[in-house]
Amino acid sequence: MTIASRLNAGETLLTAWSGIPDALTVEIVAAQGFDAVTLDMQHGGHHEDSILRSIVPVLRAAKHPVVRIPVGRFDMASRALDFGAEAVIAPMVNSVEDARRFAALMKYPPVGERSWGPTFAAPRFGSKDPTAWLRESNAATVSFAMIETRAALNVLDGILATPGVDGIFVGPADFSIAWTEGETVDATLEDMMETLARIAARAKVAGKHAGIFVVDAGMCGRFVEMGYRFLALGTEHRYISLGAESLLKTARGALGAPQASKASGKTGY
Repeated sequence: MTIASRLNAGETLLTAWSGIPDALTVEIVAAQGFDAVTLDMQHGGHHEDSILRSIVPVLRAAKHPVVRIPVGRFDMASRALDFGAEAVIAPMVNSVEDARRFAALMKYPPVGERSWGPTFAAPRFGSKDPTAWLRESNAATVSFAMIETRAALNVLDGILATPGVDGIFVGPADFSIAWTEGETVDATLEDMMETLARIAARAKVAGKHAGIFVVDAGMCGRFVEMGYRFLALGTEHRYISLGAESLLKTARGALGAPQASKASGKTGY
């Protein structure tokens, strides 16, 4: 199943978030229980070469590869798709024109203007029929336009109505900065939650998907109730931090407990 078919079926998908441009690290992340892995080129360290190589372990783990491109690099959307990405997230889509430019490079004609050349993507998905690939790709790929500013909020309906834009993805940290006019950065700001709920509701009315970056995993249920179905959780830094914290807590707890008797005869490495 593609990420598009699963979202169309109403599934809630959890994506890991990768900023370390190393395919071996991505391989470890992809082996965890996430549904997808998002490779971040905006604030993360991923670049064209790391995207090309990192999509392989994601697919091998039977997860959905997603790429967030840099601001304004709509040309990279086509590159990411040609490398094998199933979905692309474009940051700072602040106008209908931005949405149109993004969609144009995400979809083949007649919807968009994406150039032909799935040199890596088609073999990675086992496709040997170029006509079938052309016919099916527009529906199988998902384009997320990020909503992060008041400008984007003001033209949200126009962005949602843009042919070739399949959904929106909220960046709550940037949105909080815009919402408070630069006073604070708080991805869980209660004052903006009603607006976030309305964004998801408007996406649903438009027949589009809604995704969001979740800083506090405990809020996932609340966001799903709002209508968000594509949820991004943490980064490698967070995964390592939580794992180390858990291991150290267990180890230090064990060090404070009575040691096992040497007479038990049990050994281990």
